[in-house]
Amino acid sequence: MTTATEVPAEVRAKLAVALDVDDAVAALRLARELRPWFGVAKVGLELYSAGGPDVVGALTDLGYDVFADLKFHDIPTTVGRAARVVGALGARYLNLHAQGGVPMLRAGVEGFLAGAEGAGLPVPVALAVTILTSEADAPPAVLASRVQAALDAGCAGVVCAATDVAAVKAQGPDLIAVVPGIRPAGSPTHDQARLGTPVEAVAAGADVLVIGRAVTQAENPASAAAAIAASLLA
Repeated sequence: MTTATEVPAEVRAKLAVALDVDDAVAALRLARELRPWFGVAKVGLELYSAGGPDVVGALTDLGYDVFADLKFHDIPTTVGRAARVVGALGARYLNLHAQGGVPMLRAGVEGFLAGAEGAGLPVPVALAVTILTSEADAPPAVLASRVQAALDAGCAGVVCAATDVAAVKAQGPDLIAVVPGIRPAGSPTHDQARLGTPVEAVAAGADVLVIGRAVTQAENPASAAAAIAASLLA
């Protein structure tokens, strides 16, 4: 098993643990256990609803970069103001639905950056959600349209499936690709339709891999995390 001291920082920076639980205490317990292998902690709607904004600071204090997986999609003014709040909290990543269009995305980007700047924090990364990994049959034109919206709005990256990374990088070579729906070979697919293994996703050009149930619901989460890290070092 790969030990904590054997996992380079650049590998941990590529691995995001999805803390998709409805209990902040349980989430922080998992976060402490998995910190040797993960550099990013994803806070989705479930955990954010349970723990509120304080959970972002608690995870940051543990040494994580926080991915606020809140998928904002509303009128531009609302998204911009909400994104400003998340930026001031210290989240490193925030996602916005590309389906909301360029004006909405741009408002979110500007609000997120302004919130971080006002709090004296490093420049964060605004991400446009392209196609959800639960959507099996989205036409290729949808991906291209949403990637272009991300570029036009000034997003630094996108959230996309492993199978879409190559197309994203061809259209926007400098975009950061954050990839959910990651499953080690042989793992259950659960409700995901657009999947990839950690090795496949990195080979395609993924920058951050979001890994949830394959680790957090494993019999031994630390062993599962160590095996994923080891696969990226092979």
